[in-house]
Amino acid sequence: MPIWFQAGLWGFVAGSALLIGALIGYLAEVPRKIIASIMAFGSGVLISALSFDLMDEAYMTGGFTFTAIGFLSGAILFSAANYFLSKRGAKHRKRSNGDKQVSENEKPGSGMAIALGALLDGIPESIALGVSMIKGGVVGTAVIIAIFISNLPEGLSSSAGMKKNGRSARFIFGIWGGIALISSISAIAGYSILSNYPPEAYAGVLAIAAGAILAMISDTMIPEAFEEAKDWMGLITVAGFLAAFLLTKMT
Repeated sequence: MPIWFQAGLWGFVAGSALLIGALIGYLAEVPRKIIASIMAFGSGVLISALSFDLMDEAYMTGGFTFTAIGFLSGAILFSAANYFLSKRGAKHRKRSNGDKQVSENEKPGSGMAIALGALLDGIPESIALGVSMIKGGVVGTAVIIAIFISNLPEGLSSSAGMKKNGRSARFIFGIWGGIALISSISAIAGYSILSNYPPEAYAGVLAIAAGAILAMISDTMIPEAFEEAKDWMGLITVAGFLAAFLLTKMT
């Protein structure tokens, strides 16, 4: 099986967690504290994965300069795009509380902003997944599990909020199904485009993805987790970090 195809397959697997989470959030009334707790755990898992897989690999391959520039660039790019979309109604796209999300009647175009915001959240993870397969053609176990675990509560929380806000099933599942497909394409692109570039480019893209992911966690995941599970959020996040750290050392 060609490696580019494997990258696309793993990208789709990671993205499908959004669709699974959306289905659960749409069909079941999951308590918001449970959603927030899973979100906190997923945040810890992602922070661990980007620290010990993405950033460490980027540093070992390209050195500090390329890694630092890439990391800051990823955070700046995500934050700027997120600010732009937040002003158009996507600020609370991951909130399970429908009252937080803006409806189409309140702000025309907010539905498209939410869709683009969800896409913005998912692309860095998928590109990182594809790029991680360049060396050896094997996806990092910790990376794929981290992305899957973090995507599940993201889809769950956001779809629950969208449903309460009156958005249709077609809109909700159209977003997450489309993002699952784009995640696959992004993983293929990450692998295919960077395969023939020098190590510095490979390191830079990994660092860009890591910076964007950390900014995404801080801007969208942690606020939802803190609002509903503030008493235990720190402990749950640490548990997620530790679980991913142990997984990294075992694989």
